[in-house]
Amino acid sequence: MKITFIYDALYPEVKGGVEKRIYELGKRLAKKHEVHWYTFKWWGDKEIIERDGIIVHGIALPKNLYSGDRRSIREAIDFSFHLLLNRLEKSDIIDCQEFPYIPCYSTKFHSLLSKSELIITWHEYWGEYWREYIGHSAPFGKFLENNLLKITNNHIVVSKLTLANLSKLDSKNFSLIPNGIDLKRIQKVRSHDVKHDAIFVGRLIKHKNIGFLLRSIKFIRSDYPDFTLGIIGDGPERKKLEKLVKELGIYNNVEFLGFLDSHEAVIEHIKSSKVLTFPSLREGFGIVVLEANASGIPVVTVNAPMNASKELIIPGKNGYISELNEKSFAEKILLAYENSRKMKRTCINIARKYDWDVIAKRLEKYYEGVLSEH
Repeated sequence: MKITFIYDALYPEVKGGVEKRIYELGKRLAKKHEVHWYTFKWWGDKEIIERDGIIVHGIALPKNLYSGDRRSIREAIDFSFHLLLNRLEKSDIIDCQEFPYIPCYSTKFHSLLSKSELIITWHEYWGEYWREYIGHSAPFGKFLENNLLKITNNHIVVSKLTLANLSKLDSKNFSLIPNGIDLKRIQKVRSHDVKHDAIFVGRLIKHKNIGFLLRSIKFIRSDYPDFTLGIIGDGPERKKLEKLVKELGIYNNVEFLGFLDSHEAVIEHIKSSKVLTFPSLREGFGIVVLEANASGIPVVTVNAPMNASKELIIPGKNGYISELNEKSFAEKILLAYENSRKMKRTCINIARKYDWDVIAKRLEKYYEGVLSEH
Protein backbone atom coordinates (compact mmCIF):
# COMPACT_ATOMS: atom_id res chain seq x y z
CA MET A 1 0.00 0.00 0.00
CA LYS A 2 0.95 3.62 -0.49
CA ILE A 3 -0.18 5.54 2.60
CA THR A 4 -0.19 9.30 3.17
CA PHE A 5 -0.68 11.07 6.50
CA ILE A 6 -1.72 14.74 6.71
CA TYR A 7 -0.95 16.79 9.83
CA ASP A 8 0.66 20.19 10.39
CA ALA A 9 2.89 19.23 13.34
CA LEU A 10 5.81 16.78 13.24
CA TYR A 11 7.28 14.54 15.93
CA PRO A 12 9.64 15.00 17.75
CA GLU A 13 9.88 18.72 16.96
CA VAL A 14 6.34 18.96 18.40
CA LYS A 15 5.63 16.47 21.17
CA GLY A 16 1.84 16.17 21.15
CA GLY A 17 -0.24 13.01 21.06
CA VAL A 18 -1.38 13.29 17.42
CA GLU A 19 2.08 13.70 15.89
CA LYS A 20 3.39 10.97 18.20
CA ARG A 21 0.68 8.61 16.91
CA ILE A 22 1.48 9.28 13.24
CA TYR A 23 5.22 8.84 13.84
CA GLU A 24 4.91 5.58 15.79
CA LEU A 25 2.37 4.01 13.44
CA GLY A 26 4.02 5.42 10.32
CA LYS A 27 7.47 3.98 11.05
CA ARG A 28 5.96 0.55 11.70
CA LEU A 29 3.83 0.61 8.56
CA ALA A 30 6.88 1.78 6.57
CA LYS A 31 8.51 -1.62 7.12
CA LYS A 32 6.00 -3.13 4.66
CA HIS A 33 4.42 -0.16 2.86
CA GLU A 34 5.35 3.20 1.32
CA VAL A 35 4.48 5.86 3.86
CA HIS A 36 4.38 9.66 3.31
CA TRP A 37 3.66 12.51 5.71
CA TYR A 38 2.77 16.05 4.58
CA THR A 39 3.46 18.71 7.19
CA PHE A 40 5.30 22.00 7.74
CA LYS A 41 9.12 22.17 7.35
CA TRP A 42 9.93 21.89 11.05
CA TRP A 43 13.48 20.74 10.18
CA GLY A 44 14.51 23.64 7.89
CA ASP A 45 14.43 24.47 4.18
CA LYS A 46 14.84 21.02 2.64
CA GLU A 47 11.69 19.94 0.75
CA ILE A 48 11.73 16.23 1.62
CA ILE A 49 13.40 14.26 4.40
CA GLU A 50 13.28 10.62 5.48
CA ARG A 51 12.57 9.75 9.11
CA ASP A 52 12.55 6.12 10.24
CA GLY A 53 11.25 4.99 6.87
CA ILE A 54 8.62 7.73 6.58
CA ILE A 55 9.01 10.11 3.61
CA VAL A 56 8.25 13.54 5.11
CA HIS A 57 7.20 16.37 2.76
CA GLY A 58 7.49 19.98 3.93
CA ILE A 59 4.90 22.18 2.24
CA ALA A 60 5.98 25.52 3.83
CA LEU A 61 7.89 26.92 6.79
CA PRO A 62 5.96 26.45 10.06
CA LYS A 63 3.91 29.08 11.83
CA ASN A 64 3.23 29.28 15.57
CA LEU A 65 0.87 26.45 16.48
CA TYR A 66 -0.59 28.33 19.42
CA SER A 67 -2.00 31.77 20.01
CA GLY A 68 -1.90 32.01 23.81
CA ASP A 69 -3.33 28.75 25.11
CA ARG A 70 -5.36 28.09 21.96
CA ARG A 71 -4.46 26.50 18.64
CA SER A 72 -3.95 29.26 16.07
CA ILE A 73 -6.71 29.55 13.46
CA ARG A 74 -4.34 31.52 11.23
CA GLU A 75 -1.86 28.63 11.32
CA ALA A 76 -4.58 26.13 10.33
CA ILE A 77 -5.65 28.30 7.40
CA ASP A 78 -2.05 28.76 6.27
CA PHE A 79 -1.37 25.02 6.35
CA SER A 80 -4.59 24.30 4.46
CA PHE A 81 -3.76 26.89 1.81
CA HIS A 82 -0.26 25.51 1.17
CA LEU A 83 -1.61 21.96 1.24
CA LEU A 84 -4.08 22.89 -1.47
CA LEU A 85 -1.33 24.39 -3.65
CA ASN A 86 1.06 21.44 -3.27
CA ARG A 87 0.93 18.35 -5.40
CA LEU A 88 0.48 15.22 -3.29
CA GLU A 89 1.85 11.81 -4.20
CA LYS A 90 -0.88 9.53 -5.56
CA SER A 91 -1.73 7.19 -2.70
CA ASP A 92 -4.03 4.29 -1.97
CA ILE A 93 -4.90 5.78 1.43
CA ILE A 94 -4.84 9.37 2.68
CA ASP A 95 -5.27 9.54 6.46
CA CYS A 96 -5.99 13.11 7.54
CA GLN A 97 -6.25 14.05 11.21
CA GLU A 98 -9.54 15.77 12.03
CA PHE A 99 -7.90 18.63 13.94
CA PRO A 100 -7.53 21.49 13.03
CA TYR A 101 -10.45 20.73 10.67
CA ILE A 102 -9.71 23.06 7.74
CA PRO A 103 -6.90 20.88 6.26
CA CYS A 104 -9.40 18.03 5.86
CA TYR A 105 -11.15 20.02 3.13
CA SER A 106 -7.91 20.60 1.20
CA THR A 107 -7.17 16.89 1.61
CA LYS A 108 -10.59 16.01 0.21
CA PHE A 109 -9.72 17.91 -2.96
CA HIS A 110 -6.50 15.91 -3.37
CA SER A 111 -8.27 12.60 -2.69
CA LEU A 112 -10.76 13.33 -5.48
CA LEU A 113 -7.97 14.39 -7.82
CA SER A 114 -5.88 11.26 -7.21
CA LYS A 115 -8.82 8.88 -6.62
CA SER A 116 -7.38 7.94 -3.22
CA GLU A 117 -9.41 6.66 -0.29
CA LEU A 118 -9.79 9.47 2.28
CA ILE A 119 -9.83 8.53 5.96
CA ILE A 120 -10.38 11.02 8.77
CA THR A 121 -8.92 10.14 12.16
CA TRP A 122 -10.81 11.76 15.03
CA HIS A 123 -8.92 12.57 18.24
CA GLU A 124 -11.73 14.58 19.84
CA TYR A 125 -15.24 15.84 19.17
CA TRP A 126 -15.95 19.33 20.50
CA GLY A 127 -19.64 19.94 19.80
CA GLU A 128 -20.96 22.48 22.30
CA TYR A 129 -17.44 23.17 23.58
CA TRP A 130 -16.99 25.45 20.54
CA ARG A 131 -19.08 28.06 22.37
CA GLU A 132 -16.58 28.19 25.23
CA TYR A 133 -13.59 28.06 22.89
CA ILE A 134 -14.41 30.78 20.34
CA GLY A 135 -17.64 32.41 21.59
CA HIS A 136 -19.83 33.99 18.91
CA SER A 137 -17.91 32.20 16.10
CA ALA A 138 -18.95 28.81 17.52
CA PRO A 139 -21.50 28.01 14.74
CA PHE A 140 -18.70 28.21 12.15
CA GLY A 141 -16.50 25.85 14.17
CA LYS A 142 -19.36 23.40 14.68
CA PHE A 143 -20.14 23.45 10.95
CA LEU A 144 -16.51 22.70 10.01
CA GLU A 145 -16.44 19.84 12.52
CA ASN A 146 -19.80 18.24 11.79
CA ASN A 147 -19.41 18.55 8.02
CA LEU A 148 -16.32 16.31 8.14
CA LEU A 149 -18.73 13.40 8.52
CA LYS A 150 -20.05 14.15 5.03
CA ILE A 151 -16.78 14.31 3.08
CA THR A 152 -15.91 10.62 3.50
CA ASN A 153 -17.43 7.38 4.76
CA ASN A 154 -14.15 6.27 6.34
CA HIS A 155 -13.68 7.41 9.95
CA ILE A 156 -11.30 6.27 12.70
CA VAL A 157 -11.76 7.32 16.34
CA VAL A 158 -9.08 6.96 19.02
CA SER A 159 -11.33 6.84 22.09
CA LYS A 160 -14.70 5.49 23.22
CA LEU A 161 -15.72 9.00 24.28
CA THR A 162 -15.25 10.39 20.76
CA LEU A 163 -16.98 7.31 19.32
CA ALA A 164 -20.02 7.89 21.56
CA ASN A 165 -20.22 11.59 20.62
CA LEU A 166 -19.95 10.98 16.87
CA SER A 167 -22.40 8.07 16.93
CA LYS A 168 -25.09 10.47 18.16
CA LEU A 169 -24.64 12.53 14.98
CA ASP A 170 -24.30 9.85 12.32
CA SER A 171 -24.76 6.11 11.94
CA LYS A 172 -21.53 5.66 9.97
CA ASN A 173 -19.35 2.65 10.72
CA PHE A 174 -16.69 4.26 12.93
CA SER A 175 -13.62 2.16 13.71
CA LEU A 176 -11.99 2.45 17.13
CA ILE A 177 -8.19 2.29 16.85
CA PRO A 178 -6.63 3.78 20.00
CA ASN A 179 -3.26 5.36 20.61
CA GLY A 180 -0.46 3.33 22.11
CA ILE A 181 2.96 3.10 23.73
CA ASP A 182 6.34 1.54 22.98
CA LEU A 183 6.38 -0.90 25.89
CA LYS A 184 9.84 -2.39 25.26
CA ARG A 185 11.45 1.03 24.98
CA ILE A 186 9.79 2.27 28.15
CA GLN A 187 10.84 -0.81 30.09
CA LYS A 188 14.50 -0.22 29.17
CA VAL A 189 14.50 3.27 30.75
CA ARG A 190 15.81 3.57 34.31
CA SER A 191 14.29 5.85 36.93
CA HIS A 192 15.76 9.32 37.51
CA ASP A 193 18.00 10.09 40.50
CA VAL A 194 15.71 13.00 41.45
CA LYS A 195 12.59 11.58 43.11
CA HIS A 196 9.10 13.07 43.35
CA ASP A 197 6.13 11.52 45.13
CA ALA A 198 3.82 12.60 42.30
CA ILE A 199 4.40 13.84 38.77
CA PHE A 200 2.44 15.78 36.14
CA VAL A 201 3.26 15.75 32.42
CA GLY A 202 1.65 18.09 29.91
CA ARG A 203 1.47 21.53 28.36
CA LEU A 204 0.74 24.24 30.94
CA ILE A 205 -2.55 25.47 29.51
CA LYS A 206 -5.90 26.15 31.11
CA HIS A 207 -7.80 22.93 30.34
CA LYS A 208 -5.00 20.81 31.82
CA ASN A 209 -6.41 22.01 35.16
CA ILE A 210 -3.08 22.34 36.98
CA GLY A 211 -4.38 24.98 39.40
CA PHE A 212 -6.83 22.33 40.63
CA LEU A 213 -3.90 19.95 41.12
CA LEU A 214 -1.92 22.52 43.12
CA ARG A 215 -4.87 23.19 45.42
CA SER A 216 -5.13 19.42 45.95
CA ILE A 217 -1.46 19.34 46.97
CA LYS A 218 -2.31 21.91 49.66
CA PHE A 219 -4.72 19.34 51.17
CA ILE A 220 -2.07 16.60 51.01
CA ARG A 221 0.55 18.84 52.61
CA SER A 222 -1.47 19.12 55.82
CA ASP A 223 -0.94 15.38 56.50
CA TYR A 224 2.24 14.82 54.44
CA PRO A 225 4.29 18.05 54.79
CA ASP A 226 7.19 16.64 52.73
CA PHE A 227 5.05 15.38 49.80
CA THR A 228 6.56 16.54 46.49
CA LEU A 229 5.12 17.14 43.02
CA GLY A 230 7.19 17.49 39.84
CA ILE A 231 5.59 19.35 36.91
CA ILE A 232 7.00 18.47 33.48
CA GLY A 233 6.02 20.84 30.69
CA ASP A 234 5.72 24.52 29.89
CA GLY A 235 3.17 26.91 28.47
CA PRO A 236 1.31 30.22 28.87
CA GLU A 237 -0.05 29.35 32.34
CA ARG A 238 3.37 28.85 33.94
CA LYS A 239 3.82 32.27 35.59
CA LYS A 240 0.27 32.18 36.91
CA LEU A 241 0.84 28.70 38.36
CA GLU A 242 4.16 29.68 39.94
CA LYS A 243 2.38 32.59 41.62
CA LEU A 244 -0.35 30.22 42.86
CA VAL A 245 2.29 27.91 44.37
CA LYS A 246 3.59 30.83 46.46
CA GLU A 247 0.07 31.93 47.46
CA LEU A 248 -0.77 28.39 48.62
CA GLY A 249 2.49 28.13 50.55
CA ILE A 250 3.54 24.93 48.80
CA TYR A 251 6.72 26.24 47.11
CA ASN A 252 8.80 23.62 48.99
CA ASN A 253 6.52 20.85 47.66
CA VAL A 254 6.33 21.73 43.96
CA GLU A 255 9.09 21.80 41.34
CA PHE A 256 8.59 23.10 37.78
CA LEU A 257 10.87 21.01 35.56
CA GLY A 258 9.94 22.64 32.22
CA PHE A 259 10.14 20.80 28.90
CA LEU A 260 12.66 17.97 29.04
CA ASP A 261 15.17 17.22 26.28
CA SER A 262 13.90 13.75 25.40
CA HIS A 263 11.05 11.32 25.80
CA GLU A 264 13.40 9.05 27.77
CA ALA A 265 13.96 11.87 30.28
CA VAL A 266 10.18 12.17 30.79
CA ILE A 267 9.89 8.42 31.42
CA GLU A 268 12.84 8.58 33.84
CA HIS A 269 10.98 11.13 35.97
CA ILE A 270 7.69 9.20 35.76
CA LYS A 271 9.50 6.07 36.97
CA SER A 272 11.08 8.00 39.85
CA SER A 273 7.61 8.95 41.16
CA LYS A 274 4.83 6.90 42.73
CA VAL A 275 1.78 8.36 40.98
CA LEU A 276 0.99 10.33 37.82
CA THR A 277 -1.54 13.10 38.44
CA PHE A 278 -3.62 13.97 35.39
CA PRO A 279 -6.55 16.31 36.17
CA SER A 280 -7.16 17.40 32.55
CA LEU A 281 -10.70 18.62 31.77
CA ARG A 282 -10.42 17.94 28.03
CA GLU A 283 -8.37 15.09 26.63
CA GLY A 284 -8.76 13.31 23.31
CA PHE A 285 -6.90 10.27 24.63
CA GLY A 286 -4.02 10.78 27.08
CA ILE A 287 -0.99 8.77 25.92
CA VAL A 288 0.93 9.79 29.06
CA VAL A 289 -1.56 7.74 31.12
CA LEU A 290 -0.49 4.60 29.25
CA GLU A 291 3.18 5.61 29.47
CA ALA A 292 2.86 5.89 33.25
CA ASN A 293 1.14 2.49 33.46
CA ALA A 294 3.81 0.95 31.21
CA SER A 295 6.33 2.37 33.72
CA GLY A 296 4.45 0.56 36.50
CA ILE A 297 3.00 3.81 37.88
CA PRO A 298 -0.73 4.27 38.70
CA VAL A 299 -2.62 7.34 37.46
CA VAL A 300 -5.19 9.62 39.09
CA THR A 301 -7.45 11.51 36.69
CA VAL A 302 -10.82 13.28 36.92
CA ASN A 303 -14.37 12.48 35.93
CA ALA A 304 -14.79 15.39 33.50
CA PRO A 305 -17.22 15.04 30.55
CA MET A 306 -14.56 15.73 27.87
CA ASN A 307 -11.73 13.78 29.50
CA ALA A 308 -11.25 10.60 27.41
CA SER A 309 -8.25 9.52 29.50
CA LYS A 310 -10.57 8.32 32.27
CA GLU A 311 -11.65 5.38 30.08
CA LEU A 312 -8.07 4.05 30.31
CA ILE A 313 -8.39 3.65 34.09
CA ILE A 314 -9.79 0.61 35.89
CA PRO A 315 -10.25 2.01 39.42
CA GLY A 316 -8.16 0.19 41.97
CA LYS A 317 -6.20 -1.66 39.26
CA ASN A 318 -4.10 0.92 37.38
CA GLY A 319 -5.25 4.14 39.04
CA TYR A 320 -8.26 6.07 40.28
CA ILE A 321 -10.89 8.47 38.90
CA SER A 322 -11.77 11.43 41.12
CA GLU A 323 -14.73 13.77 41.07
CA LEU A 324 -13.93 17.42 40.33
CA ASN A 325 -13.24 18.25 43.94
CA GLU A 326 -9.77 19.13 45.23
CA LYS A 327 -10.16 17.21 48.50
CA SER A 328 -11.40 14.10 46.65
CA PHE A 329 -8.52 14.37 44.17
CA ALA A 330 -6.04 14.66 47.05
CA GLU A 331 -7.51 11.54 48.67
CA LYS A 332 -7.22 9.57 45.40
CA ILE A 333 -3.60 10.71 44.97
CA LEU A 334 -2.76 9.43 48.44
CA LEU A 335 -4.60 6.17 47.76
CA ALA A 336 -2.52 5.61 44.61
CA TYR A 337 0.64 6.73 46.43
CA GLU A 338 0.12 4.24 49.25
CA ASN A 339 -0.76 1.35 46.88
CA SER A 340 1.70 2.19 44.10
CA ARG A 341 4.01 -0.78 44.64
CA LYS A 342 1.10 -3.28 44.81
CA MET A 343 -0.39 -1.91 41.56
CA LYS A 344 2.84 -2.01 39.53
CA ARG A 345 2.39 -5.39 37.80
CA THR A 346 -1.28 -4.77 36.96
CA CYS A 347 -0.44 -1.33 35.52
CA ILE A 348 2.11 -2.88 33.15
CA ASN A 349 -0.23 -5.70 32.10
CA ILE A 350 -3.02 -3.24 31.26
CA ALA A 351 -0.61 -1.08 29.23
CA ARG A 352 0.69 -4.10 27.32
CA LYS A 353 -2.40 -4.39 25.09
CA TYR A 354 -1.77 -0.83 23.83
CA ASP A 355 1.69 -1.54 22.42
CA TRP A 356 2.22 0.34 19.13
CA ASP A 357 3.04 -2.93 17.32
CA VAL A 358 -0.45 -4.22 18.15
CA ILE A 359 -2.11 -0.93 17.16
CA ALA A 360 -0.17 -0.76 13.86
CA LYS A 361 -1.46 -4.19 12.84
CA ARG A 362 -5.02 -3.10 13.58
CA LEU A 363 -4.57 0.04 11.47
CA GLU A 364 -3.03 -1.92 8.59
CA LYS A 365 -5.98 -4.33 8.63
CA TYR A 366 -8.42 -1.40 8.61
CA TYR A 367 -6.70 0.20 5.60
CA GLU A 368 -6.82 -3.12 3.74
CA GLY A 369 -10.53 -3.41 4.52
CA VAL A 370 -11.23 0.07 3.12
CA LEU A 371 -9.39 -0.75 -0.10
CA SER A 372 -11.12 -4.14 -0.49
CA GLU A 373 -14.53 -2.44 -0.44
CA HIS A 374 -13.69 -0.29 -3.48
